[in-house]
Amino acid sequence: MPEKETAGSGPARLDAPLLTLVGVMVLGGMMSYLDATIVNVGISTLGGEFHATLATVEWVTTGYLLAVALAIPAAGWAVVRFGAKRMWLLGLSVFLIGSALCACAWNAESLIAFRIVQGLGGGMIDPIMMAVVAGAAGPARIGRVMGLVSVPLTLGPVVGPVIGGLLLDSFSWQWMFLVNIPFALAAIVLAVRVLPADPAPGGVPAPLDALGVALLCPGFAALVFALSQAGRAGFGEAEVIVGLAVGLTLFVAYAVHALRTTGTPLLDLRLFTSKGFSASVTTMFLLGGGLFSLLFLLPLYYQQVRGHTVLESGLLLAPLGLGTLIGMPVAGSLADRAGARRLVPAGALLIGAGALVFTGSDAGTSQITLTAAQFAAGFGMGLVGAPTMGSVYRTVPGDAVAGATGAVFILNQIGASLGIAVVALILQSGGSGTTPGAGTFADAFWWPVAGAVVVFVAGLLLPGRPRPEPASGEPAAGTRPVPDHA
Repeated sequence: MPEKETAGSGPARLDAPLLTLVGVMVLGGMMSYLDATIVNVGISTLGGEFHATLATVEWVTTGYLLAVALAIPAAGWAVVRFGAKRMWLLGLSVFLIGSALCACAWNAESLIAFRIVQGLGGGMIDPIMMAVVAGAAGPARIGRVMGLVSVPLTLGPVVGPVIGGLLLDSFSWQWMFLVNIPFALAAIVLAVRVLPADPAPGGVPAPLDALGVALLCPGFAALVFALSQAGRAGFGEAEVIVGLAVGLTLFVAYAVHALRTTGTPLLDLRLFTSKGFSASVTTMFLLGGGLFSLLFLLPLYYQQVRGHTVLESGLLLAPLGLGTLIGMPVAGSLADRAGARRLVPAGALLIGAGALVFTGSDAGTSQITLTAAQFAAGFGMGLVGAPTMGSVYRTVPGDAVAGATGAVFILNQIGASLGIAVVALILQSGGSGTTPGAGTFADAFWWPVAGAVVVFVAGLLLPGRPRPEPASGEPAAGTRPVPDHA
């Protein structure tokens, strides 16, 4: 139950049971997000191992992210139907099995297929983690708790390439996936001991929006496929034109379905009538695209432009992770007092400034300058993630929190997959087949710069300082939204 707070007593404390619960959930969430990018630093290695092109190997990452987006809405429905603890354990188990299968892959196609299995498990983990900790924290502690839970969302993807570089320097590529197994087992054991038992089901849960799944998820997949193929063959090829046409058609069909259905749609478009929610979703969409595009670009940049080894390129990403690690607790401690409207634009400026440095860099640019730029971008990501997620719970009514959480996660993952597809397209010079040089990488780094500009604008529309809770006790998480103009 959320801890009550009396008037004038100050923020409700984060007690030991809540911190224990958060720690167990973060272990599983961190593992999922680590694996989303742990292979980024090994893209070149995997391409050489399987004799595959960049356009093909890119799907080792993109396929994982799309599978996550596919699993998220189904997981939200399944939690209501079967219980959070059961679904959390199922998600961890599927992720573990997928990790073991990836280590057994014999070619690029099999690895992509097994990464999709991993993504299905990871997609079940993320929304359950958010729903459980948000319910336990309550509105008075949601900002600080999101600062802790945002560890896997922001730090995990940054640390992944560093760990990948260390593994590839000493072991075979299979260890990028085998390393997940002991952590998955530990997460399962701790979850069995710590998570509360699922309550007995009450009533009949709403049916899964199967038509929404059949329209929306393939639509995003078709668009990302088209962008990936454009990087190899150019925009004039038939498969690119067909992919774009199919994706846009499915988007329109889903919008019609979501606005006309009498049930619960996969992604409730009516939530976007809230200015604050629309700004939150836009921010998380672009944060996913900017973060994952940077994590895709930087290892390749250090290897192909600056001539570093796999291990060196992984270690050179450490400033990005350090900046995020410092920025997250700062944002978490300030979010419940200052509000997202102040923190997110400041974070966006830092992200944009950091990426901007790389647009003018080449093999002769000082590493000190690049290190400072990465640290600034990482600190900015820490300032954006936690306040934005906290604002979601302050801009929607209580009965819409589950759907809103799913929408944010879906679009964050879709933004990540689209971001990777776009920068891969730029690196491949629109299908010219030339090897990317410093100028091509500079063009690609403009993508996260542009995303940071939009995040800055969207951040100005986020909720301001949260209102204090009433003296009689606080309501359940998400039941009392703060108006968009607060």
